[in-house]
Formats: sequence, structure tokens, C-alpha cells
Amino acid sequence: MAELHPVVVHFTIVLLIVGVAFRLLSLVTRLAFAGPAAATLLIAAAISTIPSVQSGVAAHGPVERVPGSRPAVVEHEEWGERTRNVLLVIGALELLALALRKSPKARMLHVASALIGLVGAFAVYETGKHGGELVYNYAGGVGLRSGDPQDKTRLLVAGAYHQAMADREAGKTAEAAELIAMVTKRFPGDPEMQMFAAESLLRDGKNAQAAIDALAAVTPPEGNRILIGRKATLQADAYEAAGQKDQAIAVLEKAMTAFPNPRMQQRIDKLKGAAK
Repeated sequence: MAELHPVVVHFTIVLLIVGVAFRLLSLVTRLAFAGPAAATLLIAAAISTIPSVQSGVAAHGPVERVPGSRPAVVEHEEWGERTRNVLLVIGALELLALALRKSPKARMLHVASALIGLVGAFAVYETGKHGGELVYNYAGGVGLRSGDPQDKTRLLVAGAYHQAMADREAGKTAEAAELIAMVTKRFPGDPEMQMFAAESLLRDGKNAQAAIDALAAVTPPEGNRILIGRKATLQADAYEAAGQKDQAIAVLEKAMTAFPNPRMQQRIDKLKGAAK
């Protein structure tokens, strides 16, 4: 059930927000459809909040085992339970108003539902904010939805990339190079990862010849213009850093014959101008 959480919870959010909007509309206008629409949406939101919370609880076990994530998991779970409780109260008020629809008390119940609905909207916001922290700050839920181990592999690559870029920006090029070398060793047959490692030799290690040698061993898939262009650009960077502008021009022109590219042509023109 954990894999359903991102889907189910968004239904609850939309049902509540639109339901509260219709309930407020029904109180300040004479639109005949606003009241029934509000009742339907808010009762549906109250019902959907139950699987939303249950699926979230099912997802929290694996997520909170990630070191350092438990406080964020607990906070998200607590706000989710608060939201569920508020929505159940709103649903009960709407059902009671339906039962007393011919009584003057029905309007009082609708007012109460609208006011508590605003509280519920705030609770939904807080729950979503803490859920977003789990996803974006702690990478919570990776691999839960698909069950594919490749998801965790992609997380490893993404984490290494972002940390290496942060290290590079902070001037910690040795740390960036070490991290990139560590992660790229796991993908010896992946041309994109090989180019990532070669770029690190150039950017972090300041070793243009090592980058040239590493790129020479990379074979992008035939017809993949993105990787072919990427390799040519990196080779040109490495050759230019090594003072071999003619070689840089040659690799770019070779790539241009297969896949013309305006930016690559600009690079060639710039190199030719500098070589004069």
C-alpha cells in the first residue's frame, strides 16, 4: 500500500481544497450547485483521508530507517494524522447537515464545516510541507513505488553528482574527484558515467591528458547525438586545456558532420579565431 501514497494523498488534497471553496461559495452566493458539490467533495475528502494516512504509515517504516530521517518522518506522520482527524470532523458535519437539511441548523453546520475546512487546509499544507521535506531533503520513498532496485542506483548517482558539484563549487576539488571516481567505478560499461569520470579528471584533477585518454576509450551508442556531442565537447575542452587547439577543432568538426549543431559551430569558430 505504501506505493499508493503519492497518488491517494493528492486526491485528498484536491477534494478538500475544492470542497472548502465550494462550501464558502455556497454560504455567500445563491448558486444552487455549490452546496451539493461542497457536501460531495468534503465527504469524499474525509473518506479518502483514511487510505491516505494508512498508505503513509505503510511507507514510513522503510523511510525512517534512513539515518537521520526519523524526526522528519514522525513529524510528517503526526501532521497527517491531525489532517485526517480534522477531515473526519468536516465529513461528520456535512453528513449531519444533510440529515438536517430542512432545519435552520443546517446552515450553522455548513458555517462550522467551512471554518474547520480552513483549518483543514492549513493542516494539509503543513502535512504536504513535511512530506516534501522527506522527498526532497531525505530522498524518502525511493524504490517504494516501483520496487525496482535501479531506483536506488539512480539515487546513488544523483547523490554523488550533487555532492560532487557542491564540493567543486566550494573549492574541494580533491573531495569531488574522489567521490566521482568511487561512484563511476560501479558503472564500467556506461559511457555517460565514463564521461562523467573523464570530466572530473579535467575539472577536478586538472589533468587534461588523463581526460583525453579516458575519453578515447568511451564509445557512445551509435545514433545518440546527445552523448556523441557531449563526448566531442569534453574532448575539445581537454584538448584546449592541453594547448592542442587543432585537435579540439578536429573532434568538433567530426561531430558536426554527423550532427550539425549551432553552438558547436560557434565553438569551432571561436577556436579557429583564437588559433590565428
